[in-house]
Amino acid sequence: MKVGFTYDLRDDYLKEGYGTEETAEFDRRDTIDALEEAISSFGHEVDRIGNARQLVAKLACGAAWDLVFNIAEGMYGNGREALVPALLDAYRIPYTFSDPLVLALTLHKGMTKAVIRDAGLKTADFAVVDELSRAEAVDLPYPLFAKPVAEGTGKGISGASRIASPRELHEVCARLLREFSQPVLVETYLSGREFTAGVVGTGRSARVVGVMEVLFRKGYEGDAIYSYHSKANYEEMIMYSVPEGEMIGPCAELALASWRVLGCRDGGRVDIRMDEAGDPNFIEVNPLAGLNPVHSDLPILCRLNGIPFRELIGEILDSALKRTG
Repeated sequence: MKVGFTYDLRDDYLKEGYGTEETAEFDRRDTIDALEEAISSFGHEVDRIGNARQLVAKLACGAAWDLVFNIAEGMYGNGREALVPALLDAYRIPYTFSDPLVLALTLHKGMTKAVIRDAGLKTADFAVVDELSRAEAVDLPYPLFAKPVAEGTGKGISGASRIASPRELHEVCARLLREFSQPVLVETYLSGREFTAGVVGTGRSARVVGVMEVLFRKGYEGDAIYSYHSKANYEEMIMYSVPEGEMIGPCAELALASWRVLGCRDGGRVDIRMDEAGDPNFIEVNPLAGLNPVHSDLPILCRLNGIPFRELIGEILDSALKRTG
């Protein structure tokens, strides 16, 4: 089978003059190499396509594939993750992972939480601040937590994201609106433990492959916030572990229910945090989860639960092939 491979190579954007944080969600060359090796190991021929612009050029020249393995994040707009799947839909070329509707929805954390809440699943109360004057209208109990509404990899999150007063809320919202040119998600701060759950499959066939707890290492003296900085320096700051059995069940149940409600496909992650009562709350979903075999949360989670990287990629491919026939 001929498998096209779409992705955003970080080096390409850095060469164009984009900054380190701007390109934080894009993939390193070792990720692309590892994925090509894993896909090829199942007997498939892999054609490296690259980003959306490179895909457009190949489609215009008549290129076609039996399946596209898509991890392209995109650069611009709220629909950036949906761009490559939308192009592939136009040419009726099947692909891995979620469709344009799901990827556009889940990039906006506020809209995603609204769907989760309306489905009766537990998530922290929230408000979306799209202009600074609306920060004064936020009617939620302190402490609060604020972050850009449509960023990943912890971008825009720091110790200042935990907010204790209206003055802090105004200051943080002003900074985030200015720096990221997008609305700010403000939600009730969840003070409990933090987890991420890996999901493989689609619909009724979806299953949780493991739950992983995110912990700060002993002796760490900074703010215990899983931020862009801590993710970039996870080897020094973060420790990942499989939680005790009684925690796995509730997290897995919420993750799977959220995955199915949102219509996510083939593989990804659901992030969860406990509230003061110890109940799991949906934070966000990542339907295009990072797939670096060493550094990304989903492969780390799978490794801790006895699932090798090649097996994870095989299950994602199997799910996509079953969906597409």
